Amino acid sequence: MAGIIEQERYTCAIGALQSVVAIPRAVPILHSGPGCGTMIAGFFERSTGYAGGSTSPCTNFSEREVVFGGTDRLRNIIKNTYKVLDTDLQVVVTGCTAGIVGDDVASVTEEFLEEGKPIVHVETSGFKSNNYVSHSNVINAIIDQYVSRFEEENPKRSEENLVNVFASIPYQDQFWKGNLREYKRLLEGIGLKVNILFGPHSGGVKEWQTIPRANFNILISPWYGEAIVKNLERRYEQPWFQFGYVPIGANETTRFLNGVIEFAKEQGAKIDEEKARAFIAEEEHAYYEEIDNLATFLLEFRYGLPNHVHIIHDAGYVVGLTRFLLHETGIVPKEQFIVDNTPEKYKEQIISDIASTSEKRDIPVIFNPDAGAVQEQIRKIQHDGRGLIIGSGWDRSLAKEKDYDFLSASVPTPYRLILTTNYAGFTGGLRVIEDIYDMVLATYK
Repeated sequence: MAGIIEQERYTCAIGALQSVVAIPRAVPILHSGPGCGTMIAGFFERSTGYAGGSTSPCTNFSEREVVFGGTDRLRNIIKNTYKVLDTDLQVVVTGCTAGIVGDDVASVTEEFLEEGKPIVHVETSGFKSNNYVSHSNVINAIIDQYVSRFEEENPKRSEENLVNVFASIPYQDQFWKGNLREYKRLLEGIGLKVNILFGPHSGGVKEWQTIPRANFNILISPWYGEAIVKNLERRYEQPWFQFGYVPIGANETTRFLNGVIEFAKEQGAKIDEEKARAFIAEEEHAYYEEIDNLATFLLEFRYGLPNHVHIIHDAGYVVGLTRFLLHETGIVPKEQFIVDNTPEKYKEQIISDIASTSEKRDIPVIFNPDAGAVQEQIRKIQHDGRGLIIGSGWDRSLAKEKDYDFLSASVPTPYRLILTTNYAGFTGGLRVIEDIYDMVLATYK
């Protein structure tokens, strides 16, 4: 989309340095101007990890490097990083200036590879894409340049019950840690072994080395991350199972797990189906017990609760929250806004997923990365009853203006502290309910 947009809810390509930060003991090295890292750290907030934020080494690309090239400076930064930081993997990401000048970053990293150093390079010039796209580029670079070095001791598809999971983009999805932990717990509950790859519940680079061993891959996303599973299919002949949105609550989580079970059986995984179904039933029982406990509250406050919602988020969350809120809380989705700059070829399926939410209700979906324009649209929309906006911290003032309730659930989110909260899964659905109704109750005097 050409032109100036307001309130962008994602970053330029170099924002995928956060995908590196999310790998335990991995460090991004920025071959860029000093403002790039500062911008990314400021946008995501509380996102330093092991070696992110102000800790990330940077060549501080200046006018001198524009004229004479910055490869010598990059070489020195890499050498000094090995001296100062105790890391398991280094990933060089490039900014716009390095991309324009045309520095041969590959030749520099090759020098360190010849010394046996674990280092990767990836082109992330900001003008080439956004961080949704470059997340896949970074992951594929690590697979092609680092994981590939361990293929001999990790034969492809050699563990029939091992899966690689690609879902929440670290830090872009503010619930990424909790969501990945929950996916791991759920998939292990049905009998699989899980490479979750990011965050404290992964095994770090040792886990990455075992990626080829997986029998198949799981992609939980409407579009971002697809390039990763396609690369793994080409490289290791691993098939992939896709669930096109965040599974939130009982209905969609059960649908997701049942789909994985059937796909795993087709791939020859040894699933004890009786135990897997019993696990799902136990999770459903615990979920619906809490919903039953909620009945008295809902009856008492039924005239003071939001009855409709606008969601401003990426496609995976808009679809997931739309389906969850309508079917499991009774909050009716009205106009929904997808602001992740979805590529055209994926829009039809996303619209179909939202349309299939209800045969009785038409749920309009608008694709527009210009969240400022989205806010103007919502200002002009009028619906009866108490409204709810689910969006980023930037939407709080809009909710106040319309006298709507507000839930901050996307970046940037300066008004909410999120550590390990998850919105995915059975427990994630309960957390969404808690967050919405806690916020509503807080308005009562």
